[in-house]
Amino acid sequence: MEKIDYKKELKHLYMPSAKKVEVVDVPTMNFLMIDGEGDPNRSESFQDAIEVLYPLSYTLKFMVKKGEIGIDYRVMPLEGLWWADDMSSFSAGNKDEWKWTLMIMQPDFITKAMVQEAMEEVKTKKDPVSLPMVRFESFSEGKAAQIMHIGPFSEEGPTIEKVHSFIEENGSRRRGRHHEIYLSDMRRTAPEKWKTIIRQPIS
Repeated sequence: MEKIDYKKELKHLYMPSAKKVEVVDVPTMNFLMIDGEGDPNRSESFQDAIEVLYPLSYTLKFMVKKGEIGIDYRVMPLEGLWWADDMSSFSAGNKDEWKWTLMIMQPDFITKAMVQEAMEEVKTKKDPVSLPMVRFESFSEGKAAQIMHIGPFSEEGPTIEKVHSFIEENGSRRRGRHHEIYLSDMRRTAPEKWKTIIRQPIS
């Protein structure tokens, strides 16, 4: 049986340097997505979103592994797009006004029909409260600057500033939404060792 580790296949996107900011060209990829708002540390909907995206992703993985496609692949990490209607609120850390999209990338052989089948299976087994809010869509990010942040989320500020300074120094402009990719299992890893990709689309 063929086995695929998309983090390794897409190493330039999912395993960046922690020492320097790099520019990457992110292709269009398909994601399971769910939108929400509010402080991620206190928002029940944020946890609900996580608790539906992972079961769906693993259900799809095993459908593919046991089905006609017959490929075994590793489920991709959780990703988050972050913004606020008033970006000064985002910069100031007014988390109650933050808006977010949580998402997990899916292989290109996953279809809408397969996602619908997986949703019905998850509904039967667990029926997560956020299941009706999940959508399956392509996402085009294009050119972006990124770096690996190592440490807790509360210490991301200097890393984000490093990315923004790099963009300005190279004559580019920020566009789109602040993007984070969470590579660590936060339940099993000490906060000082958390690995988070900080990505900012540029023009």
